[in-house]
Amino acid sequence: MKAKTLGFVHTSATLVPLFQQLTTEFLSDAETFNIVDDSLIKDVIKKGKLMPNTAARVVNHVQAAEAAGADVILVTCSSIGVAIETAATLATVPVIRVDQAMADEAVQISNKIGVIATLPTTLEPTSDLVRRRAIVAGKEVTIATKLCEGAFEALMGGDAAKHDEMVKQALIQLMKEVEVIVLAQASMARVVDGLSPEEKRVPILASPAIAMKNLAEVYF
Repeated sequence: MKAKTLGFVHTSATLVPLFQQLTTEFLSDAETFNIVDDSLIKDVIKKGKLMPNTAARVVNHVQAAEAAGADVILVTCSSIGVAIETAATLATVPVIRVDQAMADEAVQISNKIGVIATLPTTLEPTSDLVRRRAIVAGKEVTIATKLCEGAFEALMGGDAAKHDEMVKQALIQLMKEVEVIVLAQASMARVVDGLSPEEKRVPILASPAIAMKNLAEVYF
């Protein structure tokens, strides 16, 4: 039987090795390929929101991935979530948001959910997704959001230590208000790995591994 092919659509080349590693871990039999276009996220950040022409390019990339032979397509950026859902309605193969399985898991854990981001353009789409997945699950939730202002700029400027410290302090604050936290960006996951057991008082969910585990269980 032919191995299934998983097509990735990324808005940052830095995510390629991470998802390659997760493919080895969860989907060792799958064939993979990557489509990377960092102009998408740059445009979203510059405009402060997802514009129609950017959303159209997301749809084009998803269609290109399907044309290239993908049996399943995973789009790994939360800021373009709405465009991913539009692309899914136009595809004949499953098109998955990287953060959907994470949102579903958070809703199952508790009704007091925290969402943390270093970009305002990911904070709102992720919060909106959690809200909508709660409705699908028939649950009422309260969502507390926290934006780590300046952390993304620090990371882009090469100061990873400053980024990590800002995210860590924000996480510690948010943990006092909620019972589970979702990370709106995969880039924050390494900060969680650095927390001590005493500091990590509630479950903190990062989308990449949860998404890949879900893909392995549902589609492969």
